[in-house]
Amino acid sequence: MNVKRLFRRRAVTVDGGTQLVRLGDSRIHGDLYHWLLTTSAISFGFTLLFTYLGVNVLFALAYLACGDAIVNARHGAFEDAFFFSVQTMATIGYGTMSPTGIAANLLVTLEAGIGLFGVAVAAGLMFARFTRPTAGVRFSTRMVVTSFDGQPMLMFRIANRRSDRIHEARVHISLLRDDRTVEGYELRRLYDLALVRSSTPVFAMTWTVMHPIDPSSPLFGKSPEELATADAQFVVLFSGHHTGFYQEVQARTVYDDADIAWNARFADVFRELPDGRWAIDFELFDEVVEAQATSAPVATSLGAE
Repeated sequence: MNVKRLFRRRAVTVDGGTQLVRLGDSRIHGDLYHWLLTTSAISFGFTLLFTYLGVNVLFALAYLACGDAIVNARHGAFEDAFFFSVQTMATIGYGTMSPTGIAANLLVTLEAGIGLFGVAVAAGLMFARFTRPTAGVRFSTRMVVTSFDGQPMLMFRIANRRSDRIHEARVHISLLRDDRTVEGYELRRLYDLALVRSSTPVFAMTWTVMHPIDPSSPLFGKSPEELATADAQFVVLFSGHHTGFYQEVQARTVYDDADIAWNARFADVFRELPDGRWAIDFELFDEVVEAQATSAPVATSLGAE
């Protein structure tokens, strides 16, 4: 794999995001609120923790700079000043230590205000993060190409992992690949792929999404090697109205050409229980098996006669 291909693999991540470095746009680096909403839970937690500890350390040093400004605190003891700062910021007030002098009382006033403001901001951020609805949709880890009703078909499947239904569910898939214009320009081009069924009124269980590889498809006549050379990627977007959240939800994923299983099909995930009920076996959700021998092979050249 060359350097250009490796970079593009990392530029579009598996969840449809990007890892591109944005040069010359200072607002991207200054959008702290957006970063706090979208960063991982671990990063968010450590950011709040280190901010809380850092502010208390700064105020502890400020109290020490005021001299013996804390009653019942040991002279020059950083730990006493630090824990007094913690008590002040949290408005605990045990009564053991108290400020004395104008400078110390001004610091207490400032820190108490920062503490109240910080609690409000932290609570708002946590509320905004934890109340964001998620689709609860699972994508298969691979795509398959097989013959379906006598026609080559690109397939992947999705599942609703929650008991709530998703109304007016929609799926959109685009092919992203390297192209060259007649003038010789190289560019990364996006092609929309037509689906056998791109929407469903109610999404409650699983859905096998299928793209027919006919002459109108950008995959028509392409071999696996050609898709690999073009660094083909498939960007999948899902949306629908979640009945549990009463909101619109979205999900996304990205498949690479290496994620395609040729002349294969997905294993059946539905099975009947002894009591007559039907169940979805999610342990088989990503399972890929060889296509039946009666199916026409399609891996040599997609759809080409």
